[in-house]
Amino acid sequence: MIRLIIFIITIISNHVFGQTHISIEEYLIWNDSIQLPGTLTYDNTLNKQPLVIFIQGSGNPDRHGNQLQMGIKANYIKILRDSLNQKGIAFYSFDKRNVTKANIKYLLQSMTFEELIEDVKATLSHFKNDSRFNSLTLIGHSQGSLVGMLAITEDVENYISLAGLGEPMDNTLVTQLSNQNKELAEIAKQHIKELKKTGTIKEIHPFLISIFAKPNHEFLNSYFKFDPTEEIQKVKTPILILNGTKDLQVPASHAQHLHEANPKSELVIIKHINHVLKQIEKAADNMPSYYTDSFPLAENLVETIANFITQ
Repeated sequence: MIRLIIFIITIISNHVFGQTHISIEEYLIWNDSIQLPGTLTYDNTLNKQPLVIFIQGSGNPDRHGNQLQMGIKANYIKILRDSLNQKGIAFYSFDKRNVTKANIKYLLQSMTFEELIEDVKATLSHFKNDSRFNSLTLIGHSQGSLVGMLAITEDVENYISLAGLGEPMDNTLVTQLSNQNKELAEIAKQHIKELKKTGTIKEIHPFLISIFAKPNHEFLNSYFKFDPTEEIQKVKTPILILNGTKDLQVPASHAQHLHEANPKSELVIIKHINHVLKQIEKAADNMPSYYTDSFPLAENLVETIANFITQ
């Protein structure tokens, strides 16, 4: 439950990109005791414009799409932000709750999947009445796709699933492990079964400790119970489902599953796009694209998103 939301806004600077004036505002939104710092950018020459709120995926990506502890510096959210700004679309993204150091003391006590949903709702509750924007679009990337489905309120006019799972996370986890080691995958199945039944796992296989460590149990249990194909059926706003043919983490077949669950959605599969939204021509470039921002966004990605939002 959201008990307290405080907003602090500081306008940092105005920048000029070509003929477009882009304002940058830094926000700090509090969801109860949790701090959610974020960045808003928009074209200050427009009286009204659409606003995108971006929800990042699993792990601890910041508002730019980077996970510096893991060396991930793809900067894909920032690059998407800049590109959409050039189309007259405002963009807001915030650091996931496990990025901000001040939040760690609370996360050590507990963290659930539902709390990620409440963070998005806290953000929506502020921007829904901002007179600068004429529509709100949620873009959920990877894990954020499911978060977005569950966070949608009546104030959201468009929803975009970007490389979102098309099945419960526990199924995907077992599949990913099976591709590496079938024996470990079978053990993971038993761990998941025990976790769902008892809320904990007594004896964790040492090779699976990074996934099933005890501090993760509450979060995993709350995450595993959701099926994206069931949740997307409840979404009443226009839906765009996007994925790419070079995505190693969430295959394009997942997008097809989501589309089949809600046939009113629009499905677009883009060639050569990988999980961090980059244009990949050869397989050898896929993983390196996670560690640098030198790879461009996939072709047609920005146009597809912009056209959907403004149509």
